[in-house]
Amino acid sequence: MFKPSIVPSLMPTLAELRQSFRAKVLSALHVVLEEELQAVLGSERHERTDRRRGYRHGGELRRVTTEVGPVAVRVPRARLRQRDGTTTEFQSAVLPRYARRTREVDAAILGSYLAGVNTRRIRLALAPLLGAAHLSKSAVSRVVGRLKALFERWDQRDLSQERYAVLYLDGIHLRVRLARRVVVAPVLVALGVGEDGQKHLVGMRLAVRESGSAWRELVADLHRRGLGAPLLVVSDGHPGLAKATELWPEAKVGRCTVHKLRNLLDHCPRHAQAELRRDYHRIVYARDGLTAREAYDQFLSKWTRLCPAVARSLEEAGTKLLSFYEFPRAMWKSLRSTNPIENLNREFRRRTKTQASFATEQAAVTLLFGLVAFGQITLRRIDGYQHLPRVLAEAVAA
Repeated sequence: MFKPSIVPSLMPTLAELRQSFRAKVLSALHVVLEEELQAVLGSERHERTDRRRGYRHGGELRRVTTEVGPVAVRVPRARLRQRDGTTTEFQSAVLPRYARRTREVDAAILGSYLAGVNTRRIRLALAPLLGAAHLSKSAVSRVVGRLKALFERWDQRDLSQERYAVLYLDGIHLRVRLARRVVVAPVLVALGVGEDGQKHLVGMRLAVRESGSAWRELVADLHRRGLGAPLLVVSDGHPGLAKATELWPEAKVGRCTVHKLRNLLDHCPRHAQAELRRDYHRIVYARDGLTAREAYDQFLSKWTRLCPAVARSLEEAGTKLLSFYEFPRAMWKSLRSTNPIENLNREFRRRTKTQASFATEQAAVTLLFGLVAFGQITLRRIDGYQHLPRVLAEAVAA
């Protein structure tokens, strides 16, 4: 039996393990850089062939921060012949010029930022691995700055080539510092469903309040940048959205059946709520649109006598509650409510709950964008997406 005092001497130290990992990473980097150069030159080292497209001329030593710490990498150099007879310097795609960190390190920094960790904590968390000298405050800020620049390009992109069959509109409320005070402000979100059924983040805007003018500004901006009318716009029935969607008069408008049920229950005495649910479900879970319309009329006739406020609330939504029945049955689950965008907003809340508040408006929307753009939140296809090509083709023919 080993004595406790002997066991540690038989195991490699943490420093030895780290050094071993660095050596393996360094070796792999050298192999990859060498293979990259061979592919560009069209020949191996010292090989004489007509395929050769240039020549080597030494290398340069560069200190790079990798996912296992800083390493000194010898980057090969070469001159490449051009068609006009001139030569240009070889530029590595694996380790671009002036790059001092690998993409994995930048991804780790962004991942920490998107998880709600501030710059100081990112440095403290990654310093034992990367070394404080190679992870300055400015280095972290530059990586995060790339995310902000990416968001600005996305937020101003041309939308004329993007087409969405369905557009969900909803808002999420965050604590943001505005006019020197922390307030709860809504971020208005537009989520689109592409022709292949894949969900995409289409637009976002932080507003002072979730008003009709705020929604109209968001939709007007999407319209101005070329976004065409979707086949269906689904919302929770916020009064401001009715005006906003007028910019797409040809689009059908659907109301979230889940939100409307909550509204109906608010107007109904508790002892009658189970009966109301049964009658309402006959409308939104009918076998087809015709049966749903019959159930709708029966609901109004019955509840106008029992509880007029319930009937008036249903009439407010009107037949927009039934819009999803105009699509294939397999798509009904995804179209009868705003659940697809509610799920996205739920993930937004979960990922931002560690933030006491956001310092600026841009910080709030940039963080939400980054969570989707860098895969922290995965957007999936809607149910019944296989039917979308036919639905879109029929819409064009009509």
